[in-house]
Amino acid sequence: MAVTINDVAKKAGVSITTVSRVLNNNYPVKKETRIIVEKVIEELNYKPNAMARSLITKKTSMIGVVVPGITNLFFPTIVEAFENEVRNSGYSISLCNTFGDPEEEKMLMENLISRQIDGMLIIDPTYENLKNKTLDSISQEVPTIIINGSGEGAESNFISYDERVGTKEALEYLLKLNHKNIVFIRGARSYSYDIKQKVYDKIIEDNNIEYSNILSVSDGNSIKVVEIVEEEVTKIFENEIKPTAFFACNELMALGAINACNNLGLKIPDDISIISCDNTILSKITSPKLTTIDLKIKDIGQKAATNLIHIIETQFKGKRKINLDTELIIRDSCKEI
Repeated sequence: MAVTINDVAKKAGVSITTVSRVLNNNYPVKKETRIIVEKVIEELNYKPNAMARSLITKKTSMIGVVVPGITNLFFPTIVEAFENEVRNSGYSISLCNTFGDPEEEKMLMENLISRQIDGMLIIDPTYENLKNKTLDSISQEVPTIIINGSGEGAESNFISYDERVGTKEALEYLLKLNHKNIVFIRGARSYSYDIKQKVYDKIIEDNNIEYSNILSVSDGNSIKVVEIVEEEVTKIFENEIKPTAFFACNELMALGAINACNNLGLKIPDDISIISCDNTILSKITSPKLTTIDLKIKDIGQKAATNLIHIIETQFKGKRKINLDTELIIRDSCKEI
């Protein structure tokens, strides 16, 4: 039979109210009494009923986390760092995968709110819900932090990574290595991809480069993208003018390009250079190791957690926009020509 709060109170020689105050830490309790109650709780292995506690505290200690995919290591890495941080503050997470679909994303966010979550983290939301103010409405209903490549135009708490600067640095690095024929690989739908492509287009224009090739693939955050990119990159080498380098918007795309080059007998970086984004563990275990833009994704997850907890527990009503620096990590996948 499950141990109840009555059992704890009886053995500790205190009232149920005192035990409740110790558990919820919402009213002062004498140090000596707290020690006795906590010892009894441990001895009896008492587990408070989460639903009952939420009725008392008006908190569920649950945070919703909304991601567009779980096979792209960018997202699980952020989620892991975020969860580790919030767990230390007594919160759990409810993870939802939207598959990059704006309607699914909206439905999942509304479902989380209906479950009385204390806060919400939304990672790389869809372009549609960013622009139609759905996220602003969500932020009005529950403490929310959005992680995205840019916080422009949205009235929400944002943590952004400076993709413009990172992408510019990466492309200029390829130019420094004398690469002019650079293929830009992106997913079909993402504000993050749009930001990077604008930088690519401007680099091409500012440097009077004649070659421009944008490869847009579906399922940009799915493991399936590896096969799609592999097929499309293979086709690119059938063209008369061949690329000398690839810029991939994430490391799954980069892996697809690597596979295609290997199948064609092209050596990386001797015959072709590849540069990517994110700096997940994947960039360190590919052969060769990938030169990539480090978005400091573990730091992003930790900062999102500490800021969201602060917003929840202080009922902060302002809007925070935090923009983190990126860093180009030079490894083995690029070479001067």
